[in-house]
Amino acid sequence: MGEALFTVTQDPIDLVRLVASVTHELDDSSRSVGAAASFLGVVRGHNLGKRVVHLEYEAYAPLAVKVFSRIAEEARVRWPEVRVAVQHRVGTLQVGDPSVAIVAVSPHRAEAFAACRYAIERVKQIAPIWKHEFFEGGDVWIEGATADPDDETARETAYRRACS
Repeated sequence: MGEALFTVTQDPIDLVRLVASVTHELDDSSRSVGAAASFLGVVRGHNLGKRVVHLEYEAYAPLAVKVFSRIAEEARVRWPEVRVAVQHRVGTLQVGDPSVAIVAVSPHRAEAFAACRYAIERVKQIAPIWKHEFFEGGDVWIEGATADPDDETARETAYRRACS
């Protein structure tokens, strides 16, 4: 397949293609895929009690891709048979547009679900991605990643959320 497992893109997210990419990567490593869990974040129509018109995502893409790879490696340490892919969109997005996709594949569903949840929690904690929401009559920057990637407490918080 050759599809990148970790990307920041202005193109629409293709979840089916992302699932195929990470499934292919796991199949090539002589392991069988029994489960693929995915998370697709979409632009919501209301936030902070206001109607969202659209939003803009910005990212420091080279570092974000490295962070996505790091998150996948963290997941692999906790769940050795799991493989993770992360794709985040940047630019102007409309209400209902997919903004982030996480896919975790594994021989077993429990590990795939946990790793998928862990990955999105870590993306929100440590990826250099910022969201600018535009409302009727105004706009606001939503605070981006605030945790130190090496902060063990933040990692454990993501793990607890993933496994609760």
